[in-house]
Amino acid sequence: MSNFRSVDRGTAYLLPPSVDEWLPADHLARFVVEIVEQLDLSGLRKEYRGSGSQAYHPAMLVAALIYGYATGTFSSRRIEQACYDSIAFRYISANTHPDHDTLCAFRRRFLKELSGIFVQVLQIAGQLKLLKLGTIALDGTKVHANASRHSALSYRRAGELEVQLKGEVQELLRRAEQADSAEARQPLNIPAELARREARLAAIAQAKAEIERRAAERHAAEQAAYEAKVAARAEKAKKTGKRPGGRPPTPPTGGARPTDQVNLTDAESRIMPRSGGGGFEQSFNAQAAVDADSRLLVAARLVNTPVDAKQVEPMLESLAKLPEELGTPDKLLTDAGFFSAANVEHCERRGIVPYIARRRDQHYVPWYERSALPEPLPAEADAVQRMAHRLQTPEGRALYALRKQLPEPVFGIIKHAMRFRQFLLRGLDKTTGEWQLVALAYNFRRLHVLTT
Repeated sequence: MSNFRSVDRGTAYLLPPSVDEWLPADHLARFVVEIVEQLDLSGLRKEYRGSGSQAYHPAMLVAALIYGYATGTFSSRRIEQACYDSIAFRYISANTHPDHDTLCAFRRRFLKELSGIFVQVLQIAGQLKLLKLGTIALDGTKVHANASRHSALSYRRAGELEVQLKGEVQELLRRAEQADSAEARQPLNIPAELARREARLAAIAQAKAEIERRAAERHAAEQAAYEAKVAARAEKAKKTGKRPGGRPPTPPTGGARPTDQVNLTDAESRIMPRSGGGGFEQSFNAQAAVDADSRLLVAARLVNTPVDAKQVEPMLESLAKLPEELGTPDKLLTDAGFFSAANVEHCERRGIVPYIARRRDQHYVPWYERSALPEPLPAEADAVQRMAHRLQTPEGRALYALRKQLPEPVFGIIKHAMRFRQFLLRGLDKTTGEWQLVALAYNFRRLHVLTT
């Protein structure tokens, strides 16, 4: 006599099943639905005309997108399939099955509105006494763009290809004349070949125009910096009556450089060093500000420049726009990539105490140096000297040591637990919205941990 449970796939349910019984009480999908139902989505609902066939409720689509990004399901086609295969997605969609066109159009249409949802979730965290801004850690990570670095075209190569393709067009036109006069036509489809080369020439012309536009912007910035240096030297000579030492600044040269590049797939992405070392990739620079107590992301930005030093002021402006009930940051922790005297002074003007490393820490420092107290701070010390002294105190070293425990684990969760390592969308505006959606999904995961 067997002792196995019966496997019966043919008997129907005596009563209709309830999707509410399908998941554990503390499941992340339940948490996402409960929080989304508390959000103000009136701005999204107003965009619907109310005519035509019945639309899926925006709250359900928002919950499906957030849960998808929180669990590594980013593609609209995979979310559509998960609404059939996954119990969690079937719970979120109430056993309905939105198709990938609906999901893709909704994400594309309301990507900017998700930034408002991001702030609402922070307000819910504040109401739950889980978030009060104080110490903030800022860092950046490179995220792969939806483009290959092998699709990048340099200005020199663009010129070479342009000459080559124009020569091929002339050769094809010559062959076309011969084929018209010959009794037997050649098997080559000359009109199709001409159209293909004309399309490539148009794409190359567009790429060259973009490179030249960037070169003009760079020249304007370099010219402004050159004029500022010249004016500073002239002012110094006027005050001292002597010729300033050193070489005078060299005026910048305009025009595109042969090595200037543009990516043909996503022109707004850039080749950047890969996070953690190991070569270069076509990427964006994703910035994140993390609250020290809750480990929640309180601000997220995306830029297409690899350097972090110019990201402190824009991030502080983003933090200043948060609702007053969340509090105001009073300390900022960042690594040496964000250091500049201007950033230190900007923090102090905003009433924020900066803890920014001026250089990379030396490994294996002797114990007596690590425990040594700093020299007394001179009365006429500037902002950078005050910060350097602060970082050498035991309290400053202990506070700055928290930096590695804040943004880096967040990026680790996003890239490994959530499996977000590459953008689906292209263009800086769209990828910025997608990065904010990733930050929103991370906050849902973090709030779920804090409340269970």
